Amino acid sequence: MAAYTNTSGRRKTAVARVYLSEGAGDFTINGKDYKEYFPTLVLQYKVHQSFKVTDTDGKYHFKANIDGGGITGQAEALRLAISKALIEINPEWKSSLRTEGLTTRDPRMVERKKFGQKKARKRFQFSKR
Repeated sequence: MAAYTNTSGRRKTAVARVYLSEGAGDFTINGKDYKEYFPTLVLQYKVHQSFKVTDTDGKYHFKANIDGGGITGQAEALRLAISKALIEINPEWKSSLRTEGLTTRDPRMVERKKFGQKKARKRFQFSKR
């Protein structure tokens, strides 16, 4: 088996674990092809974005396990994991990935619901009488 780089990325509650190695550019996510897993072109672009910035499109292939969150959060968690793996392979790519904002973990999370309220900020309907 070829040597691979193992990294993880997170976004909201989505977690992506990526095993990146040199190859023809086959992308497998949870046992499926990435085009089957991410049907829209925007999400497929997010998967390829790190490779396009570093001019390595088609030189690496990966196997990813993604869990939690929604489809967009999963795609952005995967993008972060791929960027981290590419930096481990070649640290010179860090500056170009950083200028595109691909190395930063998005810290925004869902605010917790408070007691006595309907949601985090929304209150129950006020009745004067």
